[in-house]
Amino acid sequence: MNATMRRIDQVTNILAPLAVGQVMTLASNVVGCGFILGWNLLSLIVEFFFLSRVYRIVPALSVKPPTDEDDQVCFKLVGQPQALTEGNCNLSVHSKDITKVPLCFRRFRWLVSTCKDGWMAYYHQPVFLAGMGLAFLYTTVLGFDCITTGYAYTQGISGSLLSLLMGVSAVAGLMGTIMFTRLRKTYGLINTGIISSCLHLGCLLFCVCSVFAPGSPVDLSLLMPYFTYNSSAEPGGMASQSQKHTYPLTGGNNQPLLPDRSSIHWTNNTVLFDNVPPGTAPESYISIILLFLGVITARILWSFDLTVTQLLQETICESERGVVNGVQSSMNYLMDLLHFIMVISAPQPEHFGILVIISVLFITTGHTMYFMYAYKAKRKHRLDT
Repeated sequence: MNATMRRIDQVTNILAPLAVGQVMTLASNVVGCGFILGWNLLSLIVEFFFLSRVYRIVPALSVKPPTDEDDQVCFKLVGQPQALTEGNCNLSVHSKDITKVPLCFRRFRWLVSTCKDGWMAYYHQPVFLAGMGLAFLYTTVLGFDCITTGYAYTQGISGSLLSLLMGVSAVAGLMGTIMFTRLRKTYGLINTGIISSCLHLGCLLFCVCSVFAPGSPVDLSLLMPYFTYNSSAEPGGMASQSQKHTYPLTGGNNQPLLPDRSSIHWTNNTVLFDNVPPGTAPESYISIILLFLGVITARILWSFDLTVTQLLQETICESERGVVNGVQSSMNYLMDLLHFIMVISAPQPEHFGILVIISVLFITTGHTMYFMYAYKAKRKHRLDT
């Protein structure tokens, strides 16, 4: 079922750009935005209908059983009359003391307690390392998001070619879901994660090679202190030579990539600059080809993602499943936020190669965590048998 849902998601990623692209081509960008808005509103109604239907046909979803013996004790104390004892008096006095605390402090304490309990429940799960490994994979610029597409534009890639590459990437992700089901039947769930991790790391080698390949605008002097960078940015220096692979914009290095709206032509396909002189395409497209080759083939990541999702579903008890999955989602978004902070800290095209290396380090750390989990799980299985 997980693989089927992911296939639906990947097919949508293929069809959606094609549909929106046709609307924007035949009509205009404004009509395309209106189409996206209307489609989301319609999808919201459909989603609400199906969620409410599932909630009605599964009565157990509306019942939250007590998960702690203390909850049952408290329920008895509240629901049944009790004799006046010293213990009950202490409980009553404690409740009065709590009510004297301001409401904002009580809510803040409840929030801190909830976060602490959720993290402790997540930390004590046997799949903790696998979940953290998945979260680390979110700190990456190696995906078809606004960061990678923006970098591709600076390397002379057209909007139509980018749309085609996004479709090919979605097809690769679709193949990853099919591979997941077959590997799981043949080798088991844990081994499927190991195979997916190794394949993913192997595909990312293309991205690492793209940093040093011909046509790459990377400037390793940016790793030096700021004054070293200024000295190398003089005419004839390393920085000035490396910028020949990117579209030069007027102004200093600190000028944003899109200076103002007056210097931009918004078209149906891409963004064109007035101040881009002719013949500024990179001397070689080897670097950008290797980058997208690694990004597209790395969509095998979906097999690893499905593996960890399946582990979370199978190994966590029902009473803690919602809490643990909530913490897992929070960690995923937190690590995703970190990669945006990375881009804010290094926004120029010359920085992208450094961001690629950092992303690969985070991904390698995540897969290493999964390898540690797999080792512990197999060792425990051997001891039990």
